[in-house]
Amino acid sequence: MTKIEAIIRPNRFEAVKEALSDLGVEGMTVSEARGHGRQKGHTENYRGREYEISLIPKLRVELVVMDDRVEAIVAAIIAAAATGQIGDGKIFLFKAEDAIRIRNQERGEIAI
Repeated sequence: MTKIEAIIRPNRFEAVKEALSDLGVEGMTVSEARGHGRQKGHTENYRGREYEISLIPKLRVELVVMDDRVEAIVAAIIAAAATGQIGDGKIFLFKAEDAIRIRNQERGEIAI
């Protein structure tokens, strides 16, 4: 099993969610995140004053899938999330040893 963690632009979430749904992904965890990469934020004007935004709002999408589905899911996330601009996000892959469904203690593939 592999845990996929994608940090994406909030405005690309619906496209990512639809792409994952089309692949049959049944569950995911989504949380709000703030951060910056190489761009180190940007400046904006509000009511005539310029201010710096150093932590950009992002969404973190996490899911655990079987190893044979990882490449297809990663490709779908990239296709749906990419704009070709700085700040599109990142995808991290982690090996997951086991999964346990709390309700009935099922383990492994059946638990995800």
